[in-house]
Amino acid sequence: MSKSYSYLPYTETGYFSRLVNDYTSRNPGLEPFYEYTPDVVGIARAISERRAFPVDRQRLVTALSLQYSGVAAPPAVLDNIQLLLEETTYTVTTAHQPNLLTGYLYFIYKILHAIKLTEELNRKHPGKHFVPVYYMGSEDNDIEELGVFRYGGEQFVWDGNGQSGAVGRMSPAGLKPLIDKLFRVMGPPGDYCDRLKDILSRAYLSHATIGAATRFLVNELFGAYGLVVLDPDDATLKAAFIPVMEDELLHGNTFGIVNNQTVVLEQQYKAQMFPRPVNLFYLADQIRERIERQGDKWIVLNTQITFDKSQIISELHANPDRFSPNVALRGLYQETLLPNVAFIGGGAEVAYWFQLKPLFNHYNVFYPPVLLRQSVLWITETALALRKQIGLRLADIFLDPVTLERNYVATHSETDWQTGKEKESLEAIMNTLAVKAAAVDPTLGPSANAALAKMRHQLVILEQKMLRAEKRKLELGLRRIERLKKSLFPSGSLQERTENFAEYYLTHGAAFFDTVKDGILPLSEAFLIIE
Repeated sequence: MSKSYSYLPYTETGYFSRLVNDYTSRNPGLEPFYEYTPDVVGIARAISERRAFPVDRQRLVTALSLQYSGVAAPPAVLDNIQLLLEETTYTVTTAHQPNLLTGYLYFIYKILHAIKLTEELNRKHPGKHFVPVYYMGSEDNDIEELGVFRYGGEQFVWDGNGQSGAVGRMSPAGLKPLIDKLFRVMGPPGDYCDRLKDILSRAYLSHATIGAATRFLVNELFGAYGLVVLDPDDATLKAAFIPVMEDELLHGNTFGIVNNQTVVLEQQYKAQMFPRPVNLFYLADQIRERIERQGDKWIVLNTQITFDKSQIISELHANPDRFSPNVALRGLYQETLLPNVAFIGGGAEVAYWFQLKPLFNHYNVFYPPVLLRQSVLWITETALALRKQIGLRLADIFLDPVTLERNYVATHSETDWQTGKEKESLEAIMNTLAVKAAAVDPTLGPSANAALAKMRHQLVILEQKMLRAEKRKLELGLRRIERLKKSLFPSGSLQERTENFAEYYLTHGAAFFDTVKDGILPLSEAFLIIE
């Protein structure tokens, strides 16, 4: 596959928050909110200091070995799991919920970013080993978000067939009609199509839970790279987090600590999450409901379940898998389990991690370097030809349609339809007339201003009419721009936030993943454009 890679600073795309732009630009104002810079120096320092924060490696490997029992994992995965027993092995982690068919493209890009970074770290740090980890957010209960993906411009939706609670625990048995519907329109036919249909059928029609199906799917797509899938919804793993969860139930320290950091962050930026007095859910079959303390009772909302102090602590120690950290504690749980030296997340994840540093300090848990995941725009041969035909630079394609069309007309018009110079001249004349009118009679001032405002308005209308006339002359080029924007920014959003990997796999097979991975510069913090 012939391809070229280009990189555009995130600040030039217009699609990222001020916090993300400031972070990638190393604004000093953000330095208090993170520990390690997301670069070679910061990660090297994290590797050096990580050993002061040991994790229970035997517990981790035991849990992973059980989770992978029955999974045909490649040798690279099995080797990486065993290497996690070694003190010189570290992890690079990205996290995401078990979206149906992976949901959107950024699910794929997160994982490929983690894989590429581990490859670079393994080259740069001989004597140490780095393992890419996909940390599955299997306890998320938002089926309305996780049960949706798009293919061929159509939205496919699964409502869980009446199930509730953690999506990772849901049975995928009711998915067959949706899978059949997808297969009827999936194409073009060929080896890639047959291969993907086989993977999806085995994933969703041969496993007991969505979590198991997602592990299988991700292993089929990325196992050859050595990617390890960790499902934290595990009694063995949660036992390691009992001290923090017990402290949360009894003392609720998270609320005050994170709120104080949030107040500081919100002096400059918008906060992404807000802690609660108790940041745990109660998790059982068909249930994932918030725990709320009311006096000397702990109530599971929307149920009849109630505990007193001794009962809830006894329940926690006997069944830690029935307690589920919310977003304020999820990262702390993740870093309690993994010997992590980098966490890769999207813009919103980066923002809420900046609210968590004091919480990690409070519990003496390692706070890793936080990296913004690589964003990717894939430009097909057809779209590339269209871009060159129009004469657009790569940076131009990120402009909003109105600005892009206006710029195109301005550069391609054979007549001067813009009125900038005339506006300046008329403003000077009109201001002189206003002064004259006021000198003749001060009461004429409002009338003069009203007349001048009307003239300005008429000038704007005239320019708009001339612009529309020029657009008609350049209609072919403008239609091409519209077609290009729709193909690269579906529904006006980034491609990676709208489309599913299936459409690319069906054309390129596994080479799609290799092509993206090859283009990722894991420490560059720039938007990757593949043509």
